[in-house]
Amino acid sequence: MRSLSRDTTEPEGLLFEAVITPHRSLSRRGVRGLWIALAIAFLVPGLLFWALGAWPVLGFSGVELGLAAGLIQLHARSFRRSETVLLTSSGVRILRYDANGRRTERRLDPAWLRVELEDRPGRVPALMLRARGVTEEIAASLGETEKHDLATALGAALHRWRNPVFDNPQLRV
Repeated sequence: MRSLSRDTTEPEGLLFEAVITPHRSLSRRGVRGLWIALAIAFLVPGLLFWALGAWPVLGFSGVELGLAAGLIQLHARSFRRSETVLLTSSGVRILRYDANGRRTERRLDPAWLRVELEDRPGRVPALMLRARGVTEEIAASLGETEKHDLATALGAALHRWRNPVFDNPQLRV
């Protein structure tokens, strides 16, 4: 789901679009549930010790809860990260949004664009876009299978863009 601050206008002549998001272990609802479970897990024993007269334990439980909340918040920041690859009639655009919501954009000429999977021994291959001396890595957060699928789909879209099929009724038999 895109936020309102992002560019939601569709470019003219959109031929291919891929929205790439990193794998997320929890949804926003799951993060909220984790917050509640941790609050209960830290505060119930703390309140019990406070009632028994060991009141400093409640303070330590609060510090632990604050530390856990900070770490969960760091994880939740990744919800804003994404990457969008657009192939339009005018070119290829790569839009990246970082964890702070900042957007960067890169444009490449599709006429000279090559989609390559670069093998890296012992690691997931890199999906590279190369055009006239410019190299751009995309989909760094995806696994090997997803990168192969994306490379195939983007390559097919580039092929369709470079080799359009014209339907001329006068040439039909």
